[in-house]
Amino acid sequence: MIEKGKISGSQMAIMMNPAIFATVLLLVPAITAKHARQDMWLSPIWASLVGFTAVFLAYKLNKLYPQQTLVEYSELILGKVFGKIIGALYLFFYLHVSGIVVREYGEFVAGTFLPHTPMVFVFGTMLLVCSFAVYGGLEVIGRCSEIIVPVVLLLYLMIFIMLIKDLHIQNMFPMMEDGLTPSFLGSIVPQSWFSEYILITFFLPYLADQNKGLKWGMISVASVMFFMVLTNFTSLLLFGNLSSRLTYPVMVATRYISIAEFLEHLEAIVMAIWVAGTFIKITVFYYALVLGTAQWLKLTDFRPLVFPIGFLLIVFGIWSAPNLQELAHFLSTSAAFYFLSIQIIFPIILLLIALIRKKFQQKNEMTAG
Repeated sequence: MIEKGKISGSQMAIMMNPAIFATVLLLVPAITAKHARQDMWLSPIWASLVGFTAVFLAYKLNKLYPQQTLVEYSELILGKVFGKIIGALYLFFYLHVSGIVVREYGEFVAGTFLPHTPMVFVFGTMLLVCSFAVYGGLEVIGRCSEIIVPVVLLLYLMIFIMLIKDLHIQNMFPMMEDGLTPSFLGSIVPQSWFSEYILITFFLPYLADQNKGLKWGMISVASVMFFMVLTNFTSLLLFGNLSSRLTYPVMVATRYISIAEFLEHLEAIVMAIWVAGTFIKITVFYYALVLGTAQWLKLTDFRPLVFPIGFLLIVFGIWSAPNLQELAHFLSTSAAFYFLSIQIIFPIILLLIALIRKKFQQKNEMTAG
């Protein structure tokens, strides 16, 4: 095995939390409100079903091939040629997705806080920091997550607590005015984000106790769902139907916070949450891409690939979209089909083929015996 480190199930769950919601929390209210309107708080609940499915698929595949990642067992399931093609497809997909995440980070920081700083410099510096974490290996990423993520979640909860006095419960009504359809339509884009849980196929082989992988994966999905519901709920009660017109509703919400005319202008907290959470998110995707590439190329060490792939991520960050509007349009339209096809439909096909192959092997062994 290329990676010698081991992480616990709880570390994997903590790593995956910001890997899903770090860039999502600022965008999710606006995207879901367009379809779901006052039922937008329901959309993450429907979307989380895809997350639970992705974790279950990753766990079942890991049970069949416990010491291997998605890139490695694709060759065992489909044969060398088709397995290599599927492996290359996943690696390109994660390169593209990582580029999108890097661009989202750059757009937010440059657009909101550093308008005169070149965007390439903004995400180049972030990737440099992430590359050191990836170079350190899985244990380093796991420990970084254990330190950073609880602080990020605490700060996030603090923002919501301070907004309670400005919330208007009447914005929730009428509930399910047009049935469940609007809230389900609002869940399609978040479904694509939850499908990213298939990424745990790169971490399950390195769990100290692989039997706890399913439990901690499910806990992680449930916690992300809770924070998405909380985000949508707060945005709805604060802005009502205006949520769909704001690019970053959470950012705008923090400007409402004013306690005793002393605790005000808390945008810096949102900035801290975004930067810290995105650091973990980029690092997790970056690590999976580097590890998968090393396994695809049959290398004995993944570290020589860290900095070249980091440079590629800067390039893909620039290429991923000409501007924020184009990026937001892609994420709210065709991206859902793209993400769900690669991260849910393909793993289902792989699992079905793997189970059929196993059945035939058992049948042949019984016949030979």
